[in-house]
Amino acid sequence: MPGFPLAMGITLTYLGAIVILPLIALAIRPWELGLDGVWKALTDDRVAAALKLSFGLSAIAALVNAPLGLLLAWTLTRYEFPGRRLLDALVDLPFALPTAVAGIALTAIYAPNGPLGSLFAKVGIKTAFSPIGIFIALVFIGLPFVVRALQPVMQDLDHEVEEAAQTLGANSLQRAIHVVLPAIAPSLISGVSLAFARAVGEYGSVVFIAGNLPMKTEIAPLLIVIKLEQYDYAGAAAVGLAMVAISFGSLILINTAQIFLAKRGRR
Repeated sequence: MPGFPLAMGITLTYLGAIVILPLIALAIRPWELGLDGVWKALTDDRVAAALKLSFGLSAIAALVNAPLGLLLAWTLTRYEFPGRRLLDALVDLPFALPTAVAGIALTAIYAPNGPLGSLFAKVGIKTAFSPIGIFIALVFIGLPFVVRALQPVMQDLDHEVEEAAQTLGANSLQRAIHVVLPAIAPSLISGVSLAFARAVGEYGSVVFIAGNLPMKTEIAPLLIVIKLEQYDYAGAAAVGLAMVAISFGSLILINTAQIFLAKRGRR
């Protein structure tokens, strides 16, 4: 194939310099502490709580974004209504908005004296400076990934297949479950995995609304920053290595499910 050696060389150089070398450095640095030191750093109650909070809320937010993103993508592709283009453009707002600005805006809205936070406070629900606030921020930044992953697939979906199912007696729910859902399932899982990956590493939009209480609302990226400020570079690298390992394992499971559904959809 003409140009293959040059293209492959550039690709490998890019992956080596930007992806592989930093990951190797991250994997090596924690072992300055020794095996016992790394184990102690990872089993620390504060680290365990931060990892559990980050990955737990990221997974929940990604799962919640699945039906929300599906509904929004379906509305944008299947219906014509005034303001559709504006709504379509607003979907990308979390992409363009600086994360710190998003965090400040969400905090102002969901703080106890904010317009929405005060309403929740009346029924005894604390939104900002609690895990609920972190969840809201993660849903906000992850929703566009699901919508943009689904939108092109829904636009290219063959309507004749749905019409054929309708002529065979399938109702709306049956067409959605047996015709539409299998066709968009791989893209839906892809969007959910992207939302999950973004949420796990999110810092700017979360740190303002979280409250950052150790063992309660302290996320793993913030704990890494705290360790760096304390010049505990090996400890910070240990937490980062744990995040990489958990994220890598999660994405393998998600991609395996995506491949399985894609093969099943071709049958």
